[in-house]
Amino acid sequence: MAVVLLAEAVFIAALNWFLGVVVDRQDMSLAGLDPDVMSTSSKIGGVVFGLYFALCALVAVLVAIRDRAPAGLGRVLLISAAVVHGLLGAFAWGLVGWTAFLFMVVVLGLIVLLLMTYDRAAGPQSEAPGGGVPGQGGGPAARTEPGPAPAGAGAPAGRTDEPQDGDDEPQDSVPAQITVPAPTTP
Repeated sequence: MAVVLLAEAVFIAALNWFLGVVVDRQDMSLAGLDPDVMSTSSKIGGVVFGLYFALCALVAVLVAIRDRAPAGLGRVLLISAAVVHGLLGAFAWGLVGWTAFLFMVVVLGLIVLLLMTYDRAAGPQSEAPGGGVPGQGGGPAARTEPGPAPAGAGAPAGRTDEPQDGDDEPQDSVPAQITVPAPTTP
């Protein structure tokens, strides 16, 4: 992903620089605009967009190195690059052809894949904030309610609520509590 964005950064900067040189050498004017201003603005625009895509490539490299989802400015940069590629793809279909459109859609798909692949949660094997395993209660969102104990729970090992070997009274039994996770909203 980073290689594609870096190659695109170099290509965009070189293309705009070339267009600036062409306008300067042809001494063309568009609707009375100064050719020197057009040439300079094309070169500056190429450098700015090249640096923008290079910064997006740097964010993609950092995501790969850290193996974490992008956050903050990096996430905003990648989302804006996805939007730019979507718009450029739409314009490329009509102005350049289907190959440029296909390239823009592939890069858009790679950026979206990069954004969606890394989940913000630490994963299913990590501990929940309260020290338990996620999905099995024990965290601050879990609440306990008294009720019947699940099979095999509630009594210490080797003890049951039933009288054993001639005992008339049940052993010390502790009322079991069931952990019920708090409801979540989508």
